[in-house]
Amino acid sequence: MVSASDFDALQPPDRCSPTSRTPRLGPSRLSSSRRSQSRSSSWFRRKRAKMLLALIALLASFFFVNWFMLFRLQYQHDAPDLIPKPKLRSSSPALSLQGKVNNKTGNKKKTQKGNYVRMLALAAHALAENKREPKDLWQEPFVPASAWRPCADQRNWEPNEGKNGYILVTANGGINQQRVAVCNAVVVARLLNSTLVIPKFMYSSVWRDVSQFSDIYQEEHFINYLTPDIRIVRELPKELQSLDLEAIGSVVTDVDMEKEAKPSFYLKRILPIILKNQVVHFVGFGNRLAFDPIAFELQRLRCRCNFHALQFVPIIQETGALLLKRLREHSGLVGPLDHYLVGPFAESIKEKGENNDKKASKYLALHLRFEIDMVAHSLCEFGGGEEERKELEAYREIHFPALSLLKRTTKLPSPSELRSEGLCPLTPEESILMLGALGFNRKTHIFIAGSNLYGGRSRLVALTSLYPKLVTKENLLSSTELEPFANYSSQLAALDFIGCSASDAFAMTDSGSQLSSLVSGFRIYYGGGRMPTIRPNKRRLASIFMKNSTIEWRVFEQRVRKAVRQTKHVQTRPKARSVYRYPRCKDCMCRTD
Repeated sequence: MVSASDFDALQPPDRCSPTSRTPRLGPSRLSSSRRSQSRSSSWFRRKRAKMLLALIALLASFFFVNWFMLFRLQYQHDAPDLIPKPKLRSSSPALSLQGKVNNKTGNKKKTQKGNYVRMLALAAHALAENKREPKDLWQEPFVPASAWRPCADQRNWEPNEGKNGYILVTANGGINQQRVAVCNAVVVARLLNSTLVIPKFMYSSVWRDVSQFSDIYQEEHFINYLTPDIRIVRELPKELQSLDLEAIGSVVTDVDMEKEAKPSFYLKRILPIILKNQVVHFVGFGNRLAFDPIAFELQRLRCRCNFHALQFVPIIQETGALLLKRLREHSGLVGPLDHYLVGPFAESIKEKGENNDKKASKYLALHLRFEIDMVAHSLCEFGGGEEERKELEAYREIHFPALSLLKRTTKLPSPSELRSEGLCPLTPEESILMLGALGFNRKTHIFIAGSNLYGGRSRLVALTSLYPKLVTKENLLSSTELEPFANYSSQLAALDFIGCSASDAFAMTDSGSQLSSLVSGFRIYYGGGRMPTIRPNKRRLASIFMKNSTIEWRVFEQRVRKAVRQTKHVQTRPKARSVYRYPRCKDCMCRTD
């Protein structure tokens, strides 16, 4: 653009100058110069006017886009039933169950979203600016993280004959709690020199899934891979099948065992039962084996079971490979964890004739642990008032009667105290605000796991408004492809496990979630320092979110990034913490430096 001084220098001479008083009778070089200068001046005036108009139009369009996004968010909040819903399949178990539970209340009560309308509007404004993402957003500290490599497959002992008797296990919970129970049972079988019968999975009124071990994991691989460690059989010998185990005192429930019991407990209390009756049955067996103190080789066996022995059945692997292919938009890329997750079906991701030069689409996996069971069990409140309290209390009475009794008979921390201590699950709105503050741009591909959200489909509105490229497995897989898993929540959760583990970045929203713990551990074990996981400190985030009515976006952004950055460092397993979540320890992994 021409400067003011340059423009003034091109103006015609002032009428009061001596030159203007000199009479001329005809054309001259001076008069030609004046006409030339006049035309040049006129051209620059027109150019400057056009540039000013263009600038004004650009600014006007920018403000209009921002106004439209803010209006859309506000409109969605005020009239959630009038806006288009995210296109999810009606047969999807991800939302259909919650539709039955929560449709009645979804139109009446104000949800937690109402507390964040202002923050969501600020987030929309910030995302519209389309700023460059922080350099380390899709990375973890590579040098210290890559110094660890998997080595739980290494053995330094003789096979166990399992001659003391048999161990039956009926594991409770969902697929992830059951996975932990299976590996704990493997270690107990080795500790007690006993034979493990293929574990059974208990039917849960929460998960409502009748799946058994062989429906989820490859039974043959499990037996063969662990043969050098323990003896595994598919069923009890016939002479033991007719025993009344409860009558002879061979049934041990989770009530009979302390949480994370030490190996000495099993040697003193359980081994005598096995030696006497030749069998013991653990009912409700879950997190009932301590992480410390425990012998090195037993801890390594735990890791070997989790990271090597448990492989999904072919139908889950095949569908998981299809899910990864569509998440990466048919780029043909095979990720670093694909072979461990989907086995031979990883090759199907890279089909013949595909354009293998196409750049793969990066995606972020977000595990929203905001199902009704988690919401009810947390004893927190989420802005729904008295109606919400009654609904969650009714759910607790049915599914968590012991918790309801404790709540009635004991003074427990208030919901506000629980929230300030970071003991409440992040809501979908809080989760998406966290991603926006971290710097993920509006075009980010986001895969949502655990989409069976409390509150139903309307909870996804704020998420899709800020991040339109948000999908679930129900969006990416057809009803025909999902039909084999209908009504099997554990098998569907296995697909979420695959989608989260293979993602370019994984964000958990609840550190107590077994899925998040197992996924983050799997990414550490096989990721080679290239698979970042976002682990929010909920206590610090809670103090930030409490100021949502006054805090400015720039300050919110700085504080959230600081809170998350402090959890992104590479650390070895803290004492007594889970090897499934923190495998960076000499028991599971080896250092290369």
